[in-house]
Amino acid sequence: MKEIAIINYGMCNLDSVARAVEKCGGEPLVTAEPEAVSGADGIILPGVGSFADAMLNLTQRGLIAPLRERVLGHDIPFLGICLGMQLMAAIGHEGGRSAGLGLIPGEVERLQPDTQATRIPHVGWNQVEIRQACPLFDGIADQTDFYFVHSYHFRCDAAHRIATTPYCGGFTSVVGREHCFGVQFHPEKSLGAGQALLRNFLALC
Repeated sequence: MKEIAIINYGMCNLDSVARAVEKCGGEPLVTAEPEAVSGADGIILPGVGSFADAMLNLTQRGLIAPLRERVLGHDIPFLGICLGMQLMAAIGHEGGRSAGLGLIPGEVERLQPDTQATRIPHVGWNQVEIRQACPLFDGIADQTDFYFVHSYHFRCDAAHRIATTPYCGGFTSVVGREHCFGVQFHPEKSLGAGQALLRNFLALC
């Protein structure tokens, strides 16, 4: 069974993510210890809240360097969920301009409504339109619905844009670079489709 480190930096719904990983066949290890990251087969960074606060919490817990070293230096599969995906960026603008983890080039900006009826935050089920092949979506149909809760989005180059979602004129909902992936939606809240995606991630670990 693959051990998956689920990073606890004080801004996560850890229980639901851990239960989902366990249900999909992984061994979840919820941890805030930098040393625990080094032995994991895969890493999940969940999160809900402000980009700036999250980076401060990761810094105070001494987690940034171990995360970057494990993911970039040892090619360990990584999955960012919601805020965790946004933290993969180089720069975030929520709570002031802040440096991110820098795992994938790009910036995190506030969603901008494209009609008067468009609501921010974006909450609920919406489709994910696959733009390029990605192992996370093996066996998952294009335009499958997943569950979203967010007010910011990850703006990145097309090379790292795995999927988009048609809201606020369209935003990047999945990013990827080699063994690093991020999803703006919550797979742990997305029923069968979310479980299929998590099983695909576990298969990479």
